[in-house]
Amino acid sequence: MSIWELLILAIGLSMDAFAVSVCKGLSVKEAKLKYRVITGLYFGGFQALMPLLGYLLGANFNHLIENFDHWIAFLLLSVIGGNMIREALQKEEEPLNASFGVKAMLPLAVATSIDALAVGVTFAFLKVQLIPAVSFIGIITFLFSYFGVKIGNAFGMKYKAKAEIFGGIILILIGVKVLLEHLGVLDKLFHV
Repeated sequence: MSIWELLILAIGLSMDAFAVSVCKGLSVKEAKLKYRVITGLYFGGFQALMPLLGYLLGANFNHLIENFDHWIAFLLLSVIGGNMIREALQKEEEPLNASFGVKAMLPLAVATSIDALAVGVTFAFLKVQLIPAVSFIGIITFLFSYFGVKIGNAFGMKYKAKAEIFGGIILILIGVKVLLEHLGVLDKLFHV
């Protein structure tokens, strides 16, 4: 996986955290530095931890499914991306919670990083360099979350759904690319 592919993946994964960070920014009168750092650390930390755990799971089962691992990667990324898009298009608004304590932030961090767990499983199949990949994902998510609080505080809900749709599309496209590469379709298209 190239650095550009990893950057696109990290941005796609960070969109859920960004959207929730925007909501956290909406919930407070002022987007204090403390709030932005707490949000960034929770979301960035869990976005780095979950792919690591997913990788460990995937690496243990890789030998059992290596003949169809590309299909698994494609399906996981497509389902995750599709769910992000579906959730963004739902009209239900979640209640805003102004707390930045552990009881409020921990469930949000876990919920926004479940997708990253599944992506970590695909990392095992794709033979990704794990430590640079999870570090990169964590840093990108930290930055998106940090600025999401500020943006939410300044602009409101205007960008929440768009961010989730964008992230979902990115994940689906990465899944399609993995599948097409493995099937040799991209080689045939670009090496005619």
